Amino acid sequence: MGKDTLLGKTLTEIQLIVKELDMPAFSAKQIADWLYKKKVTSIDEMSNLSVKHRLLLNEKYVVGAVKPSDAHYSKDGTVKYLFNVGEKGAIESVYIPDEDRHTLCVSSQVGCKMGCLFCMTGKQGFKGNLSACEIINQMQSINEASLLSNVVFMGMGEPMDNIDEVLKAIEIMTASYGYAWSPKRITVSTIGLLPGLKRLLAESDCHVAISLHNAKSAERLALMPVEKAYPLVQVLEEIRKYDFSHQRRVSFEYIMLKGVNDTPQHAKVLKLLLKGLLCRVNLIRYHAIPGVELECSDELTMINFRDALTGGGIISTIRSSRGEDIFAACGMLSTEKLNQK
Repeated sequence: MGKDTLLGKTLTEIQLIVKELDMPAFSAKQIADWLYKKKVTSIDEMSNLSVKHRLLLNEKYVVGAVKPSDAHYSKDGTVKYLFNVGEKGAIESVYIPDEDRHTLCVSSQVGCKMGCLFCMTGKQGFKGNLSACEIINQMQSINEASLLSNVVFMGMGEPMDNIDEVLKAIEIMTASYGYAWSPKRITVSTIGLLPGLKRLLAESDCHVAISLHNAKSAERLALMPVEKAYPLVQVLEEIRKYDFSHQRRVSFEYIMLKGVNDTPQHAKVLKLLLKGLLCRVNLIRYHAIPGVELECSDELTMINFRDALTGGGIISTIRSSRGEDIFAACGMLSTEKLNQK
């Protein structure tokens, strides 16, 4: 049986470990400090713990930090990292530099169960949930770790389908014993899995991004099977219970698909759906994936759609594509071929 990892443990969990090993209570805070502030990669580096206590820890635990196994570099500065996650296979994370912002797009699952038509991750099937360790490791183990200013849970997987581990990772990112980040530096994306979304809204102050993609229920269902179990109208009912007029923000992701969701009528329905909600709509270019007969809307159609929303009082922007040349853009993350090997 393999050793457990310390990385990804909350302070409460570390306190239980310390108690179990009969170590002084104060050493829990010391261990957290080594893990999340000093970012050590081995227990032996925890020099203010006694040799005896380090030996005790080493018997049952490892830090669990793992360097990426590969990296692909885009001409626009984007870097796509590959991480091995044991028997579950591999995941991808994307580092996106942009002037004074350094964002990491992290994965929360290996593959995905949700089956959205336009997404490559879903095509590879579901291999397993990531632990908080494997989520945090994506942040700590890349070359640009010290530069990071923002994290978005928009990589492989549906964060709300792994809500326990995602919330643990967010706690570590925001707690004083961890990274001590403001939750406003973190955005969590979801297609609207309501049980997890309710917990995210209640238990964190992070920004929320809803993958919407079509405001018409029947048409959205054709793109996103989740619409059957958790209709968008129910998701919006939940969103409207919260105040987004201060620092916390809600945004809606909308992949532009030629002739599918990009007509003036679609813009009109979307405006009605979001009326009175303080939010932003991010229009995203669709990136073709194998075996799916969808095309991206042309530039003029996207501009007209944006202007229709903005004219209706809804802030809307066309998001610039990053890392498309290394298959790191929206909807393009997949390790299926690597996992098959």
